[in-house]
Amino acid sequence: MLVSGAGIAGTTLAYWLSWHGFRPTVVERGLWQRTSGSPVDVRGPALRVAERMGVLARLRAAATNVTGMRFVDAAGRSVGRVNLRALARATGGGDVELPRGALATILQAASAEHAEFVFGDSIAGLAQDEHGVDVTFDHGRSRRFDLVIGADGLHSAVRRLAFGPDANFVRHLGLYIATVPFNGPIEHRREVVMHNTPGRAVALHPSASGPIAFFAFRRPDLADFNHRDIDQHRTLLAGAYAAGSWRTAELLARAQASEDLYFDAVSRVDVPAWSTGRITLVGDAASCVSLFGDGSSLAMAGAFALAEELAATPDDHRSALRRYEARHRRLVEPRQRGVDQAAHLLIPTTWTGIRARNAATRLWPAAAAAGWLGSRLTTAGRGPRPPHHAPARPAGATSPG
Repeated sequence: MLVSGAGIAGTTLAYWLSWHGFRPTVVERGLWQRTSGSPVDVRGPALRVAERMGVLARLRAAATNVTGMRFVDAAGRSVGRVNLRALARATGGGDVELPRGALATILQAASAEHAEFVFGDSIAGLAQDEHGVDVTFDHGRSRRFDLVIGADGLHSAVRRLAFGPDANFVRHLGLYIATVPFNGPIEHRREVVMHNTPGRAVALHPSASGPIAFFAFRRPDLADFNHRDIDQHRTLLAGAYAAGSWRTAELLARAQASEDLYFDAVSRVDVPAWSTGRITLVGDAASCVSLFGDGSSLAMAGAFALAEELAATPDDHRSALRRYEARHRRLVEPRQRGVDQAAHLLIPTTWTGIRARNAATRLWPAAAAAGWLGSRLTTAGRGPRPPHHAPARPAGATSPG
């Protein structure tokens, strides 16, 4: 089996495919794991996946350990706060927030001994028949695989080659986000500090590996947007934050000077069917929810479900792929419905909206705050089965450590 993408979904999938006795190959365009990007959450069913992989302790060691989210005015004075520790207690706790790069690195290390990884290459063409898929690559020799799985994110090459152009499936949500490592001083080492102006947010996010500067701003879809054009990204940031207050100028200068800038559109991916023949999608390639950190949890849960269903009927991939999609959509669809509301709360469009949001954080108790942030915390549908319900491994399979 070929997995395109060595991110969260791809590395988790490689682990579980190997656990079930398959022999996965993972191809990744990059030469190494990306270190930038917003902190992400491992919660709900993804926590159980991580625990069964034996990596939960490593995830907790890399956690940001953020206890609150503080909103500040132009002078840096606190105008609202959400107690995330109390919120976690009210909702059962256990979630782990950590840098995306740390999560991907830990998952790759867990799967590295049990899958073939090919870095610095990508899929250029797909031609399938009843028995397999012929794959051509940008650099390597052509190969044939039983199945091809697109785990290559929002800008999936597999989806584009097998299902059609991005315009058919990707809906821009009117926001762009950027993150960059920040090595300057931060006042609150256990709290996210965010400053809003209408249609804009800028924040400092503590992290075990160093603070992260975060930008989010509203702008209509750009027809010529290129997610790999860092010069374009710097120009867009400069235009959006030219008149920024609080520490915006300082953070913007860091972003403009850094080579480790992450920048992308906030989008929703909606593919009517995730599989066509022997080609399927998982993670953001199938169902992106790219505003908060929930995409990583969904990617891990989806990868687990896909591997488990393939193992349940290894000689009937069509049935396995149908069951995987029906099972995982129950997790994905509630998250996708909540993205627009969450965006309005994180980046209000008016001063009135900002003041109302800030006032609400001061007045609501933890239970009400949990409702406000419920779209971040809701899990629904079927997650990983408990270990004693796991299907028997195919003959010859070994447990990956």
